[in-house]
Amino acid sequence: MDLILWRHAEAEDGFPDEGRALTERGIRQAALMAGWLKPRLPKDYKLIVSPAKRTRQTAQALEARFSVSNAVRPGASYASILAETGWPDAKGCVVLVGHQPALGQVASLLLSGVEGEWSVKKGAIWWFSNRTRRDETQTVLRAVVSPDLIGA
Repeated sequence: MDLILWRHAEAEDGFPDEGRALTERGIRQAALMAGWLKPRLPKDYKLIVSPAKRTRQTAQALEARFSVSNAVRPGASYASILAETGWPDAKGCVVLVGHQPALGQVASLLLSGVEGEWSVKKGAIWWFSNRTRRDETQTVLRAVVSPDLIGA
């Protein structure tokens, strides 16, 4: 299984939280990351998005169908995110567009085995793979890419 955690791009301040839209910079960040992801994604992948406006706008940059899930909304737990994605047993690739601090907690848990408060930059992706080698299950970090590394 591949799991791609994608933090929403830069959003405007405001209330209600779930109605905040991307800024112009955020729109550019989402487009850059979508441009980086598109040629690397497998043909069939599942795209799961928080109901927040900023995550839906970020995902729209991929120009693909997505499902909206309350399990990944702002304030979601790392456990609900992992359950929603089916990690590590699902087949194929799941791209999840969500929020801090839960995305950082998932990244920490997958890489260190302990829930920590890791930071995932706005608009960035963390790409994990789960595989079995010599009868041992492994989590592999394939890529960490943020918009500022590719031009935003």
